[in-house]
Amino acid sequence: MPSQTMPERLLDLIQAEGIDTLFGIPDPSFFALFIEAERRGIEVVSPHHEQAAGLTADGFFRMTGKPVVLCMNKGPGVGNIAAVANFFRKENIPAVFIMAQRQRIYEQRVRRGKMQYMSQPPIFEGVMKYIGVIEYPDQTDEIMHEAFRQAMTGVPGPTYVELPLGVMQAKFDLPPVAAPSRYRLTRQRADDLSIREAVDLLRGAKAPALLLGQGVFVSRQHEAAAALAAKLGCPILQSNAVEAVLPGFDDRTFAYSSEAGGQIASASDVVLAIGTELGEALNYGRGHAWKDGDATRKWIYVERDATAFGVNRPIDVPLVGDLKDIVPQLTEALGDLKREAPARLGEWTKIRDDAKQALTDRIPTTSEPVHTGRLAIEATKVLPEDTILVRDGGAASMWFSALLQWTPRDAMWSSNWGAIGNGLPMALGAQLAAGDKRRVALLTGDSAFLFHISELETAVRKKLPLICVVAVDHAWGIEAASYKANFGDNTATPEARWGQDVRLDLTAQSFGAHGEYVTRAEDIGPAVERALASGKPAVIHVEVDQAANSSFNGIPGFLEFRNWFGEEGDFLGVPGAAPAPAAGSAGGSTENSSGY
Repeated sequence: MPSQTMPERLLDLIQAEGIDTLFGIPDPSFFALFIEAERRGIEVVSPHHEQAAGLTADGFFRMTGKPVVLCMNKGPGVGNIAAVANFFRKENIPAVFIMAQRQRIYEQRVRRGKMQYMSQPPIFEGVMKYIGVIEYPDQTDEIMHEAFRQAMTGVPGPTYVELPLGVMQAKFDLPPVAAPSRYRLTRQRADDLSIREAVDLLRGAKAPALLLGQGVFVSRQHEAAAALAAKLGCPILQSNAVEAVLPGFDDRTFAYSSEAGGQIASASDVVLAIGTELGEALNYGRGHAWKDGDATRKWIYVERDATAFGVNRPIDVPLVGDLKDIVPQLTEALGDLKREAPARLGEWTKIRDDAKQALTDRIPTTSEPVHTGRLAIEATKVLPEDTILVRDGGAASMWFSALLQWTPRDAMWSSNWGAIGNGLPMALGAQLAAGDKRRVALLTGDSAFLFHISELETAVRKKLPLICVVAVDHAWGIEAASYKANFGDNTATPEARWGQDVRLDLTAQSFGAHGEYVTRAEDIGPAVERALASGKPAVIHVEVDQAANSSFNGIPGFLEFRNWFGEEGDFLGVPGAAPAPAAGSAGGSTENSSGY
């Protein structure tokens, strides 16, 4: 094989994994790599901050199911990406971070004040699944293979490959790169005995439930999961991370955190859980709504990481492997099974729909000021049916979630790390993956939107026609509410509010995007329609009722949200509060039909 440069070899290894997009900011460390990438037709995406690059990669992964590769500049670039590494570890994003570094001589050189230099690996210990340094060119393949192997084995997560500048400039001779199946598992089916046990339980179940987590959707297994659900004929419970619904199963899909979802969980005798960690927001599969019947309920759990079984609750039939392989395997093993819908399905559907209607009926219909719930209704009822949902923020996010007027087939938010501010770059990545086939709608509050507002320029430059609907209360709304809950309605709220003159629509226009400014409820729908018709990235700035948006009173799903924290709930700092009743338990809230 002819002599290769390091950028050429790295790109060969990256392309072997089917990756056609890189994320990072131009820097001398990566100039040659970026030039060669574009020559090969690999897209290079460069937002305005390293964190935004990482979060854009996150949105891209969730719509493609492929691992992502990020190229980070030495010193400050690597420092800036540390927060994203934590984000990826908690959100289970498979990623390889290629970290530039100065020549290795600086590692042991005794000097003070070295420019753009620090020892970088220690920053990431305990976060990265693997840390490797390419000290010599002939180590390149094995270190990159290990990085991809670790990123995609067991629970997906981030890995670190450091590339000193001296090695980046090397030329060397190596054989052609290996296919992924030569160095990592690319298929992982469950063992036949466990599959038979799962089939026996599902065939014998009187009240089965299918519990789906976000892993099903980010693995792009919509069709495979739908085929399984069609045979089971049972209700589908969404984990807290999930707002997407499998096509054709709208009538039998319920948020676990809703009243109907709680009843389904309590009534179930066999649960098939796929693509979820069974974490706090699901009460570990044993608390609250799961308590009734827990002693006799059987659990079948599809999970790649063998060490996860039995941690949060006992599992009767562990199906160890990749859901991409196991879901079709299980569907085939079920043979001609075709269950009828459960007798109580109509009852549960009515509870779900009545709860949403009751919430809708409580939303003020006044023109001004616009209630955030009214914004959610008016904005989302004009979005195309195939719109991809990205949700961000605090109070506004809860209103959007509870009152969606379309059923998303793909949806994303920071459900594990619980961060805000990731929405705009995440939406960029989702739109990048979707291309011109589908539109992405970011539904967010202004506090979250302002984190990465500079990425509107990236959206314009990359011609990504995402729609940003922003509830603007000029405040950290849920923090203002928390101040009041702790210290009374008349308390001061230091630094929870900012200037009333902020105009996000004008900011969008300055970047070359479409901007709309709305103060009346009846103008929301037409503004969204104009934004869609523009074909540009668009921001709809909607002034919302500041008092209503900074109060816990009436926020949909808030009682369930409080129960996500710990075994008993930590009450979000509200003094003297008792643990909130769980969804589906006595006294449980009926407000939430959304999954938040």
